[in-house]
Amino acid sequence: MGRVLLNNIRKIFYFFLAFAFFNVASLRAQVFKVSADKTTVGLGETFQIYFEFDAPDMNSVSGFHAPAFKGFTILGGPNQSTSMQIINGQMSSSVTYSYVLTPQKLGSFTIGTASVKYKGKTYKTKPLTIKVVKGKAKALPKPAPPTQNGIDEQEIAKNVFIRAIPNKTTVYQGEQLTVVYKLYTRLNISSPSLTKLPTYEGFWAEDLDMPNTINFHIEMYKGQRYRVADIKKAALFATKSGKLKVTPFELKIPVLIRRRNRNRSLFDDFFNDPFFSRTETYNYNAKSNSLTINVLPLPVKGVPPSFKGAVGHFNISAKINKNNVKVNNPVSLKLKIWGEGNINLIDVPEVKLPAGFEEYEPKVTTKVNKKDIVSGYKSIEYLIVPRIPGRKVIPPVEFSYFDPAKKKYITLRTPKFEINVTGSASMAENMPAGFSKEDIKLLNKDIRFIKVSGFEFVKKSDVRGIPAWFYWSLIVPLLLLFVAVGVKKHHDKISGNVELSRSLKAEKLARKRLKNAKKALDSKSATLFYEEIAKALYGYLGDKLHINMSEFTLEKVEKKLNTAGIEEELIKKVREIADKCEYARFAPSKDEAAEEKLYNETLELISTLEKKIKKFKK
Repeated sequence: MGRVLLNNIRKIFYFFLAFAFFNVASLRAQVFKVSADKTTVGLGETFQIYFEFDAPDMNSVSGFHAPAFKGFTILGGPNQSTSMQIINGQMSSSVTYSYVLTPQKLGSFTIGTASVKYKGKTYKTKPLTIKVVKGKAKALPKPAPPTQNGIDEQEIAKNVFIRAIPNKTTVYQGEQLTVVYKLYTRLNISSPSLTKLPTYEGFWAEDLDMPNTINFHIEMYKGQRYRVADIKKAALFATKSGKLKVTPFELKIPVLIRRRNRNRSLFDDFFNDPFFSRTETYNYNAKSNSLTINVLPLPVKGVPPSFKGAVGHFNISAKINKNNVKVNNPVSLKLKIWGEGNINLIDVPEVKLPAGFEEYEPKVTTKVNKKDIVSGYKSIEYLIVPRIPGRKVIPPVEFSYFDPAKKKYITLRTPKFEINVTGSASMAENMPAGFSKEDIKLLNKDIRFIKVSGFEFVKKSDVRGIPAWFYWSLIVPLLLLFVAVGVKKHHDKISGNVELSRSLKAEKLARKRLKNAKKALDSKSATLFYEEIAKALYGYLGDKLHINMSEFTLEKVEKKLNTAGIEEELIKKVREIADKCEYARFAPSKDEAAEEKLYNETLELISTLEKKIKKFKK
C-alpha cells in the first residue's frame, strides 16, 4: 500500500514539473505593451490608449486591471477586441483593451501600469507619459455648457457621429446616386433608435438591401481609429435638374460613459473589471451632414423620338407566340427591357400595329434588384387580335435611353414580325370596327333569321297576321348596334385620355396591391408588407391626382388634395401612413397587431378618398 502511494505521489510530482516547464517555455513569447494614438494632446482634445497582450491562447487571458488615469477623464472604455493571424504556419493572436481619454488640465502626466493574468502569471505594461498642451485648444469652437451630469456634448460629438457619403456629387437627371450613411464611434454605445429620416426632395428614392444586423469594422478617419458600421444605403434618382438638397439623417444613440468612485476603497481594485464598473447612459442625438447634389439636365441635342426618360444602361428583346393565325384569334407580343437604372420609371414602349389589328391593354410585370446598383427588368405582354386577313408586318419596336457613362442617347430596336392572317374575307368585310369576336357571332346569328329570298310584301289587311318575333328580329339588332357604338365611343374616350384611364382604374389597382400586402402580412414578411402598403397608397394617389411617379412627392399630394377639397384630417392620415411605411423600411416592426391596424387604416383611407374625390368632381 505504501509503495502504491509513493508511486502516485511521484506521478503527481512529475505532472506538475512538466506543467511548470511547459508554462515557463510558453511564457517567453508573451508581451504586454501600451501605446497611444498621440502622446502630445491639446487641452480639450481626445485621444485613445491601447493595452495589447500577445498570447497564443486567448481563453487563458483574464483579470485585466487598468491604471488610474490620473489627470484624465474617461470618455469610453474599455473596448475589448481580439485578432488572430497565421504567418508561415505559425499562429499568433492578441487581445487589446482601449480607452478614449480627454485631459483635465495642462502638464505632463504619467499613465501607470496595467496588468493582466495569463495562465496564473501576472504581466504588466510600462508607464506611459502624455504631455498636455494648450496650443490646439484655441482653435476649438466655443464649448457648449455641460449637461446636468457634467457631460460635454461636443466631446461626445467628436467620438460618435454619422456621415452621409455620396458616391458622386454631380449626376445627370435620372442617373443613380448612391448615398451610404455610416455610424462612427470610439465610445461604448447601445442600440440606436431612429429619430428622423432624411428627405429627398426632387429625387425618386429606393432603399438598398442591408443586413438585418449592424456589423462594425475598424476604419481610420482623419488620423483617428473608429469602429464603423453602415446603417443605411439609398439609391437616389433626380427627377429635376439644379442644386438639390438631401436633409440629415438623425439617430438617438445611447452612449455608455464609465464613472469612477471618488472615494476609492480596497474593493475598487478588486472590482476594477469592466463587468463591475459603474456606467451611465447618455442619450446623444447624432445628426449626419446634409448633402448638396448638382444635377445636370439631359442633353437637348439629338433626343430620339422614342425617348421617354429612361436613364442607365438597358437591353430589349421581343417575341410573338405565332406567325400564322386565323382572323379573330389572339396573338401575344412580349417585350422585355432589362438592365441597370430606375426600372420603375420606364414607360411602356409604343407598338405601331398595321391596319386590321385590335390592341388590348398590356400586362406589365416589374422586378427590381436593390443591391448596390439598382437593376431588374420590365416585361410587357401585348394581346393583339387580327380582324382582317392578309400578310401583316409589325414594324420594329424602338426603345431609347440616355447612358450617363457614354453621355449620349442610345436607341434599341427589336426585329420586325410578319404575321400571316388567314380566314374568311366575307367575314372580315362585314365586320364593324370595334366589335369583338363574340359580338360578330351574335349579330350574324340574328341576321340569319331574316331570309331575303322568298320574301313577299304583306298587304295592309294582313299586317295583323305577322308574328311578334318578326318585329323583334328587326328592332333588336338595331338596339345592339347603338349600344355597341356607344360602348366603343366611351372606350375610345378613355383610351385617348391616359389620365382619365388611370383615374378610373386607380382604386382597382390599389385594392389589388392591398391584397398583396395582406398576403405578406399573413406570411409574416414585414418588409414586403410595408412596401406593398406604400405602393398601394402612392400608386392610388398618383393615378387619382394625375401625378407622374417621376414627379411624385407628398408635398404635391397634399396640395392636390387641398385643391380637391379634402378635409385636413384625411390629408394628415395620408402623411401618417406614409411616415409609418418610411420608418418601417429602416426598422421593420414586429408588432402584428400594429401591422393589421395599418392595413385596415389604409384600406379605409383609400375607400374614403375615392368617395370624396368623386363627389368633388361631380
